[in-house]
Amino acid sequence: MKKQLLAIPLAALMMAAVVGCGTSKSPTTGGSTAPSASAGATTAPAKGKPTIGVAIYKFDDTFMTGVRNAITAAAEGKATVDMVDSQNSQPTQNDKVDLFITKKVNALAINAVDRTAAGVIVDKAKAANIPVVFFNREPLADDMKKWDKVYYVGAKAEESGTISGQLLVDYWKAHPEMDKNKDGILQYVMLKGEPGHQDAELRTKFSIKAIEDAGIKVQKLAEDTAMWDRVKGQEKMQAFLAANGDKIEAVLANNDDMALGAIEALKAAGYNKGDPKKYIPVVGVDATAPALKALEDGSLLGTVLNDAKNQGAATLNLANVLAQGQTPNKQNSGYDIVDGKYVWVPYKKITKDNMNDAK
Repeated sequence: MKKQLLAIPLAALMMAAVVGCGTSKSPTTGGSTAPSASAGATTAPAKGKPTIGVAIYKFDDTFMTGVRNAITAAAEGKATVDMVDSQNSQPTQNDKVDLFITKKVNALAINAVDRTAAGVIVDKAKAANIPVVFFNREPLADDMKKWDKVYYVGAKAEESGTISGQLLVDYWKAHPEMDKNKDGILQYVMLKGEPGHQDAELRTKFSIKAIEDAGIKVQKLAEDTAMWDRVKGQEKMQAFLAANGDKIEAVLANNDDMALGAIEALKAAGYNKGDPKKYIPVVGVDATAPALKALEDGSLLGTVLNDAKNQGAATLNLANVLAQGQTPNKQNSGYDIVDGKYVWVPYKKITKDNMNDAK
C-alpha cells in the first residue's frame, strides 16, 4: 500500500516536470529567448499576426547584434519573428531557409552569408510564394530582378567609405603634425573586411578617393583582410607595425571591430595612450557601442554611423507589409522605396564632438 501511495504523487511530479520543460524550451511555443551565437531566437507570437523567418549571417557580429535587436523591437505587437544563426555558412543558411519554407512562414528576411548566392534563396522563396527582404548585404542586381516580391534594406557602402576618408582629411588639415616625415604624403595602412564583399571593396576604394579628391597625396604602406574581426584586426596591425613602425600616419578599417583590434595593437606598442607625439589616427565604420567608448577616450579618431536601428526596423516593416500581401510604400512601411525595391538608410560622420547622435 505504501508503494502504491508514493507512486501517485511521484508520477504527478514527473508529468509536471515534462510539461514545464515543454513550455520553456519548445520553439513552437514562441517563448522569448535571448539571442546567442549558437541558437535561434523567437519572439512571443503575436496573435493573428504573420510569422517572419529571419536568417542572420552570424550572430557574433557586433553590428548585426544591433540589427537583430532592432528587428525584435520593431516586431513587437506586429509579427512573430523566428530568428536563426547561419554561422557564416551559406549551405547552413540555405538549410535554414528550407526549414522556414517548410514551416510556411509568411515572409523571409535574409542577411546573406554570400551575396552572390542570393539568387538561390530568391528561387526557393518564389517557388513557395514567400516574399523576401534581404538586408545589410546587397544581392546582385540580376537576382533582385528575379521576382517582384524581392526587396533590399541597407546603406550605400561608397557613402561610408567617403565619410571615412573625410574624417582623415579633416584631421590632416587641422593637425599638420600628422605628416610625420613632412613629405606632404599621407602614409596609411588598410584593414579590409571579407574579400570580395561589396562593403569591403567600396569602403576601401571610396575612403582613399575622398582623401585624394581633397588634394592630399597618399601612399599605401600595407593592406590586408581581417574579416571584420577584432582579434584578426589586432594581429594584422601588429604585423603592420612590425614592418612599418613609425612610418604609419593613419589606419583605415572597414568596420569598428577591426579598428578596435588595431587600437589594441597600437596601445601595446605605446601608441594612442594619451601622448600626442605617439598618436596614430584610426577610423572605423558602424558606430558600435565599443567604438563610442574608444571615441570618448580619444584612441579612435572617428567612425561612421551605420544605422542598425533603422536597418532593422525597415527590414521588419517591409517584411511585415509583404507578409500581409501588400506592396510596400512610404505610407505602410515608414520608409522611402527607391526604384520599387530598395530602402537606403543614410550613414553619418561620428566624432567625439557628436557621438551622442550615435548613442
